[in-house]
Amino acid sequence: MWICPKCKREFKRTNQGHYCGKAPENVTEYIESQLPESREYLSELRNIILSSVPEIKERIAWSMPVFEKENRSVSFAACKKHISLYLNFEIPEKFKSQLSEFEIRKNTLRLPYGKKLPAELIGDIIKQRFESE
Repeated sequence: MWICPKCKREFKRTNQGHYCGKAPENVTEYIESQLPESREYLSELRNIILSSVPEIKERIAWSMPVFEKENRSVSFAACKKHISLYLNFEIPEKFKSQLSEFEIRKNTLRLPYGKKLPAELIGDIIKQRFESE
């Protein structure tokens, strides 16, 4: 067991990555609480999601932004070297070849800082997520 010296939570792994402190109250607050080099990417990703699906709602859950509509959701989290975009469905094969320069883990797309976000492609994936059953 490892105990975080800041928040005193217990974890199985030493130096487990986690969010210490009070959870942000909204997505803007979440983005502003991140490292300066990640804020632009997070804001851009947020805008891609919001513009891809009409009437999508955003909120904070599990201390990270979640975007929902009709019982479907996507979320993202800022990590040290990338943004993890949690799609909550398996990325369709038709997109995987276009995402060859990005890491895909199950239902998560890792978007590294320093690499331009493929805005149109992410928008298409988000649209597909909210159209699928």
